[in-house]
Amino acid sequence: SSDSVTPKTVTVGENCPTPWRTSAFFGISAMSYGAISKPAVQALSYGAAKAGTWLNTGEGGLSPYHLQGGADIIFQIGTANYGVRDNKGHLDDKKLTKVAAYPQVKMFEIKLSQGAKPGKGGILPGDKVTAEIAEVRGIEVGKASISPNRHVDIHDDLSLLTKINHVRKITGKPVGFKVVMGSPEWIDTLCQTIQDQGLEQAPDFITLDSCDGGTGAAPMTLMDDVGMSIKESLPLLINTLKRYGLRERIKVFVAGKLVNPADVAWALCTGADFCNTARGFMFSLGCIQSLQCNKNTCPTGVATHDLKLQRGLVAKEKSERVAHYAQNMMKAVGMIAHSCGVEDPRDLNGSHARIVVETGKSISIKDYYAELK
Repeated sequence: SSDSVTPKTVTVGENCPTPWRTSAFFGISAMSYGAISKPAVQALSYGAAKAGTWLNTGEGGLSPYHLQGGADIIFQIGTANYGVRDNKGHLDDKKLTKVAAYPQVKMFEIKLSQGAKPGKGGILPGDKVTAEIAEVRGIEVGKASISPNRHVDIHDDLSLLTKINHVRKITGKPVGFKVVMGSPEWIDTLCQTIQDQGLEQAPDFITLDSCDGGTGAAPMTLMDDVGMSIKESLPLLINTLKRYGLRERIKVFVAGKLVNPADVAWALCTGADFCNTARGFMFSLGCIQSLQCNKNTCPTGVATHDLKLQRGLVAKEKSERVAHYAQNMMKAVGMIAHSCGVEDPRDLNGSHARIVVETGKSISIKDYYAELK
């Protein structure tokens, strides 16, 4: 419509044999099949396809239900390498090649940490590990699936780049990593390492998660008190990438309670290329935040494998809500961009948003972060 501007196409991984191109800037953050139910994954898959956006598999591997709707898929490799692991839990190149062969799988994301539980691996209790989930993940039925708190083959910046390049070489697709920033210094040393190693070694994207990520399966103290918030870490990441001349080479995804248009517009103003949310899409599926995600007793059918509890979650119906949420979000952010006088939501910048520094006084984000330096 005339009061909303539409986004142009962006390319991730221009130097890869198969880069990813999309105009969407708002998509579905990582949620694993296993943690959420079959009809929930189906609804997200169909909904994302209808809205022309992407779906991140989460660390639980690629199920047939992710593929069903035909949406673009970002395959996440967690610390346990679910779905692409050998029986010792190491990365299996044959399985990686098999996943990469699906044309719908557009990119690979190596998860170092997530906002809900920085420094702790994923947690799937034994009674949620059905035969099918065990098959998708490559693990034993009925046994609790606890991922390690780190990748055994990643212990510094160099080994991170090595793994990124290994996955990229095997798959031919863009590869990046997901992280909650713990200290401002780290991103500096990483950028320095990338410069030393050469630009072609750089990740194609970085997904920045916030310390306030959510899942009812996470320990409260990690959810509340560990890691940096994107309010602080996103401007830091963007400024550091610019300083090292890496901003064009590395695209930035960001997540952290970005559930309404003003939050997404803020992230674009600050410099993100893409925004992820899990929470917002959970709401579109009917989540009521009963915080029973890890108990297999979710009353809305979103996070349980109990068929009786899943009855109310009809994938085809909920997929409409998923699609509407994504479409309306992008339209609303387009409206904000239009009223700021820019031609593309991604053209929003630091001069379009203001930050309250004390009661009754605000300054533009641009000036605020300039002062921080």
